Amino acid sequence: GTVFMRFINGPMCDKYGARILMGVLLMLCSIPCACTGLVNSAASLATLRFFIGLGGSTFVCCQFWTSRMFTKEVAGTANALVGGWGNLGGGVTQIVMGTLLFPLFKLGMSPEKAWRTVCIVPAVVGFCLGFLIIQISDDAPKGNYKDMKKNGTMPEVSAAASFRSGAANINTWILFVQYACCFGVELTMNNAAASYFKSKFELTTESAAAIASIFGWMNLFARGVGGYVSDNLNSRMGMRGRLIWQGALLVVEGALVFVFSNSNSLAVAIVIMVFFSSVVQSAEGSTYGIVPYVNPPVTGSIAGVVGAGG
Repeated sequence: GTVFMRFINGPMCDKYGARILMGVLLMLCSIPCACTGLVNSAASLATLRFFIGLGGSTFVCCQFWTSRMFTKEVAGTANALVGGWGNLGGGVTQIVMGTLLFPLFKLGMSPEKAWRTVCIVPAVVGFCLGFLIIQISDDAPKGNYKDMKKNGTMPEVSAAASFRSGAANINTWILFVQYACCFGVELTMNNAAASYFKSKFELTTESAAAIASIFGWMNLFARGVGGYVSDNLNSRMGMRGRLIWQGALLVVEGALVFVFSNSNSLAVAIVIMVFFSSVVQSAEGSTYGIVPYVNPPVTGSIAGVVGAGG
């Protein structure tokens, strides 16, 4: 669901801006999130996850919106901080849902009913946030797209033409692969880390969730650092500096994957995961320091394709 919608969101952002798209998606996707407790088969779970996954495409809106609000010279830092604190939701969800809300709900109901009910909480938060975004935000520094087009300060944009232009650029697809190698890894960890620690080290669900959340908590600084260093090297060496930083991060990340997967001590695994997570998220930040330079007029479409890679 996320991959499909990210391809669509990119050119739609170029045409309509990120504000309305992000708000509407958050509100709509809160509905299947609240319905998690109704799942009673593998098919219904897959269907529900597909529709919840559509909400993950708001990342494209987020990165396009930040690129629209800030100059390219600081795009790495701005995109990385916003994206990193957004991804922090992965770690926050692990610890809040797994170690706080789930045990709290179990006090008044059975464990099965607790997990079926607890997902109503993030659904309500998502819906309220989507509504606020539409009501109080602006599409761009000069105002909303609708008003800018009416005033003649912004030309009409074709979503189809925007996508064709972005997809025809080979650099878009190189970044697509690069982002798959970093953000794709983070998504895998967010989905599997708790089960991995629970099964390999025989931990309780609550303990495994708390440890797994460490991966997401690195977003507090790691993705921002990746974007900041990318901007700094760009000011000294130009685009070559951004590319060298990106390549180095991906190489180190690959090495740490092997070290982490072969760690048989819980303490060692946790320490390696901290370094592994930091490098993964720095690579994500450096990726979106490059995106705004590929073809500025169609940044939304390029951000959508690259985001789909993750």
